[in-house]
Amino acid sequence: MSRPVVAYIHLANLRHNYRLLNRLAAGAQVMSVIKADAYGHGLRLVAPALQKEGCHSFAVTNAEEGAVLRGIIGRGSAITLLSGIFDQEGAALCCLQHLTPALTEHGQVKLLHEAGFHGQAWIKVDTGMNRLGTQDVPGLYDACKTAGIGIAGLMSHLACADEPEHALNAVQVERFERIAASLPADTPKSLLNSAGLISIGRRTTYDVVRPGIALYGAEPVASMPIGLKPVMSFCGSVIQLRDIPAGESVSYGASFITSKPVRIATISTGYADGLPRLLSNQGLTACVGTSGTAILPIVGRVCMDYCLLDASGCDIETGMQVEFWGEHVSAAKVAEQVGSIAYELFTGISSRVPRQAIE
Repeated sequence: MSRPVVAYIHLANLRHNYRLLNRLAAGAQVMSVIKADAYGHGLRLVAPALQKEGCHSFAVTNAEEGAVLRGIIGRGSAITLLSGIFDQEGAALCCLQHLTPALTEHGQVKLLHEAGFHGQAWIKVDTGMNRLGTQDVPGLYDACKTAGIGIAGLMSHLACADEPEHALNAVQVERFERIAASLPADTPKSLLNSAGLISIGRRTTYDVVRPGIALYGAEPVASMPIGLKPVMSFCGSVIQLRDIPAGESVSYGASFITSKPVRIATISTGYADGLPRLLSNQGLTACVGTSGTAILPIVGRVCMDYCLLDASGCDIETGMQVEFWGEHVSAAKVAEQVGSIAYELFTGISSRVPRQAIE
């Protein structure tokens, strides 16, 4: 690597998480959601590992992602496009790459028909999230049939599944079941995301579940942990160590002033790599040394290419790695510090950071 910063991808943990979710699915098919470059973990690492584990149904966001994935996993697995298609190019890719779009608009059916598409499509219905979904399921169903498009199933998406007692969960389930009852009884149904599978899944797994964030080891329901293991360890390296006297400022803006002599470690990781700038003067890192794991604070402002740690009293050396989140520092806790979510941390890792598989 040209810079000593890396996102390690622990494939054994990925497999553990998939098996755990597969058991929770209770016989329903698991459609692994690997959009946005597998939530920042690297599509080319994650997809083959899941396929070897027995997964043959995947979901991405659009046709371009679907085409890339098809080149990785071959023809034997289904690829669903959760955002459907937007134009003629997307429709053509569905034909060429055997993709399965989720449809919300009659115009999408027209595009597919004009492209000569005769594969399958999901009908995506809005049941209360009010983000994306049709409100005309019978009309869209009939339009697909007329155009010679098969029906992969009916899907919707839960808005508050990470809050098990939220009233909207029951409302969405009731609406989904009522709409599903208007279609042929053998129409497959899919409602549950990661949080839904954990919080309400025992009652409503239906035919297909769609875990995303849980695959990567972040617990979707904080009050109901299920033993997921972190798949990503985001790490940088110590590139310089210096002893700084009391009364000196550290990094841009002099936002940190040493109150006593400290040892400062300069780390090869900054916000251009995906380390949130909001961790300035409040983030924590883990460094595994000969005397155990030390938790070191980020001091001063996070820079584009660097950050600085107070390594006073630690047996740290130049070249050693520190972990920003992963096995020792929870991504969920880091996200909470900066008012975000683990999804944003993972997908925010820059393309200049290599993803390295660890078996």
